[in-house]
Amino acid sequence: MKTASGARAVQIVYSNRAGKRDLEHVGSAHTDADLAALKAAAWQRIAAGQPELDLRGVEPRPGSGTPLPITSSRMGALLDALTHAYRVLGFEDATGRDDVFRGLVLARLIEPTSKLDSIRVLDEAGLASPSYRTISRALPRYATDAFRTKLAAACAQRAALGPAALVLYDASTLYFEAHEGDGFREPGYSKERRLEPQITIGLLTDTAGFPLQLHAFEGNKAETKTMLPVIERFLTDHPVKDVTVVADAEMLSHENRKKIVDAGLSYIIGQKVPEMPYVITQWKKDHPGTPVQDGQVWATPTYTGPAGDRREARIYYQYRAARARRTLHGIDEQVRKAETIAAGRAQVKRNRFLTLTDEHREVNRELEQKARDLAGLKAYITSLPPDTADAEFVIAAYHQLWHVEKSFRMSKHDLAARPIYHRLRESIDAHLTIVFAALAIARHIEATTGWSIKKFVTTARRYRHITINANGHELTAADPIPDDLTTAISAITDRH
Repeated sequence: MKTASGARAVQIVYSNRAGKRDLEHVGSAHTDADLAALKAAAWQRIAAGQPELDLRGVEPRPGSGTPLPITSSRMGALLDALTHAYRVLGFEDATGRDDVFRGLVLARLIEPTSKLDSIRVLDEAGLASPSYRTISRALPRYATDAFRTKLAAACAQRAALGPAALVLYDASTLYFEAHEGDGFREPGYSKERRLEPQITIGLLTDTAGFPLQLHAFEGNKAETKTMLPVIERFLTDHPVKDVTVVADAEMLSHENRKKIVDAGLSYIIGQKVPEMPYVITQWKKDHPGTPVQDGQVWATPTYTGPAGDRREARIYYQYRAARARRTLHGIDEQVRKAETIAAGRAQVKRNRFLTLTDEHREVNRELEQKARDLAGLKAYITSLPPDTADAEFVIAAYHQLWHVEKSFRMSKHDLAARPIYHRLRESIDAHLTIVFAALAIARHIEATTGWSIKKFVTTARRYRHITINANGHELTAADPIPDDLTTAISAITDRH
């Protein structure tokens, strides 16, 4: 085995029971000659006290000096763990034991690449790989609503959503290296400020970031228009009542809020505070000279909708000292740049605190003071009644949104979700179905092991199971697995 210094250690393992090894260290080698000498010494120690068989006069078998052939090799530790997770999540039954789909999902977890190159990934992992023709014929099936609904149902069952479910929603975009749109891949608003055609994807997860629904929309479709179709599809597929949707303010327009309430659902959203709220202004008047405490919360009712159809909601305003420090640091940087531009020591650039009138430049001190007064404040709006959800519950629920953001990062980076190899709507939907299943497995492994999916895959793939042909006899061998990986694999395989 390799040591930390790069040498190769030779050890004799006499037993390996219950995770404990009885071994003897022979020595460490830095050259092939030293390694051969240490192996010879190890065999002598093993054979110590045993009679030797006299083989004088026995002719060696022709070709006996050549290495023994390896007949098979597979990433046993990794494949067994991923396959077990695939089966535990119910994907085996949901897909009708589709071996092609399972292979594509496992390949995306091991090394995300194109469908054609996935054949190489499966071969290197030691799995029987389908032909590219077989993969191409199967892709249209993975884009159908029936196939995707069964996968989503398996995920919902794994999430064990209760009668009062709390779900997280967010949207993002995936761009394509194309010059013109085609009705589906269209240029639109991009957080990455890209001009290429893109699609918009909406992801619905549970409070731990485990995926429940994934849908694709036209690239020029506003993100606020994507949430309700995903929620409605989720409610159609799963008989869940009292669902509360948690999202950022840009996801929930006034129209969306109304439709959510009309559908019998609830919402929790977070948004910035543009003006000093009356409830805080009044509190400061009633408590002159009293400093605001870290974590202090103010509550006030609010009403949305047109006259005659007003709906009551509730707003919680919270002050956090850490949030204030970050905001004030950003304000200081912006003001410093604005002062530099106003003094003529830098070129004019866009700055929120800089006022330009003809040739006159000045820092807007009134706006600066307003921003400083609002530093540290954030608003949380909910349609839940206060006797059902207090401020602590609402704020904590909103702060779970980082889980769905993490799922997006995993799907876009760890699983390479951007389908740059596809251009047809059917192929793109099939690709996203594979990514959806891979994301579910990744989140399941992270939840059970405490390891990131990247760490688990890169660690486990190094340990292989091999079969050797020795004079017509099949011998099996495996790399010894370290204790921390053994614990992680046990956490996965012990889940039934």
